[in-house]
Amino acid sequence: MITSADMARPLRAASARPQPARVEAVSEPPLYASPLYAPPAPGTQAVLFRERLLLVVIYITVLASSVAFIEPSPHDALMGLLAVACLIAGVRFDRRIAVMFMLLLFWNAGGLFTLTNVPEREKTIQYAATSIYLAVAATMWACIIADNTLQRMATIRSAYIFTAVLASFCGILGYFNVAGLGHLFTYNERATGAFKDPNVFAPFLIWPALVLTERMLVRRISIIDIGTLGIIVGALLLSFSRGAWAHFALSTILVIALSFLTARDVSTRTRIFMMSAVAVVLFEVRAHLIQSYDVGQGGRFRLQEIALGALLRFPNGMGPFEFARLHGSQQHNVYLQAFLVYGWVGGVSYILLILTTLTVGLRTVFVATPWRPYVITAFAAFVGEVGESFIIDSDHWRHFFLLLGMVWGLFTATYRYKRSRSATAPTGWAAVRAS
Repeated sequence: MITSADMARPLRAASARPQPARVEAVSEPPLYASPLYAPPAPGTQAVLFRERLLLVVIYITVLASSVAFIEPSPHDALMGLLAVACLIAGVRFDRRIAVMFMLLLFWNAGGLFTLTNVPEREKTIQYAATSIYLAVAATMWACIIADNTLQRMATIRSAYIFTAVLASFCGILGYFNVAGLGHLFTYNERATGAFKDPNVFAPFLIWPALVLTERMLVRRISIIDIGTLGIIVGALLLSFSRGAWAHFALSTILVIALSFLTARDVSTRTRIFMMSAVAVVLFEVRAHLIQSYDVGQGGRFRLQEIALGALLRFPNGMGPFEFARLHGSQQHNVYLQAFLVYGWVGGVSYILLILTTLTVGLRTVFVATPWRPYVITAFAAFVGEVGESFIIDSDHWRHFFLLLGMVWGLFTATYRYKRSRSATAPTGWAAVRAS
């Protein structure tokens, strides 16, 4: 005889079987998809205050980066304040940044060793100290960007664009000698903004110009962005820096190509293609401005030949300023500079630093993350800077080390993001239902 208990038994057994988990399909996980990217816990006022303090100091520090006509600059002083803000906010050193840090360490160790070739010279000691400071700055930027990436990168972007516009505006006013400002913001009739050298001023403007270009290519075009980009590019042209023009052209081509390759739909690719075609036509129309400017310089490549022979004769390096003292001018090639000033140990470390940064940057570009537009523009600007460095000494450019830290910080954030998505990916029945 079947009782009510017997009838209930199969029902209880069925209810005891594992049931497939419910999974809500999410097209693009939010930035804070894992504890690694978790915002400060609600109600934790101290944590919120520390992060806001860090963002404010980041903004002020980047804002001051366009004032570089004195040494040390206000930006250098503010980097000390930023270091304190990092400690307060609990910014951490990630082991994925260790490769960059160790190569910078060996680069500077080589530079300190070559100081024995130029003893009792205050200027050379200051040079070595600046190299160490910039290595620390790059590491700090990488650590900052590795966490809370979107918010911190948005702060850097906003401050950098604003200060680039101010510097560009000053450079344009100086070039046309408006209100007698020519002597303040130009050098040899070339726009410099608040920099001492137009060849440093012009590359400083390129990353914000790329950020605006990428935004107009992929997302939207606004009158404000057009006007802002026009001011920055105008100052870039009036700097009459051949290297910076080539740098900007190469980096812009990279931004267009990478944005096209990583676009999610056909309509975005079509938009990028059409806007690029219009830009090429405009460039052709205005190309006579570049062609009409005589920028020839004699002796640069001859000095590079001499420098190549010198680095073979001095495996321990010559020390800062020694090549210029002996031959009357610098060789204007940062890779030769790395061997001449930092010795073979420092030179090899610097080359490896560049190659590893290019490698991790390229790998990061093709990973879909919320901050991929920043990866594309930072990587493109860094590639252009690497190319320009064949004809100029960029080993003490502040913005170069910001870009260096940016690439490594975004790489670290992307690695964590991939791991967090892998850890939260559905498995078993959940994976089947999610598909």
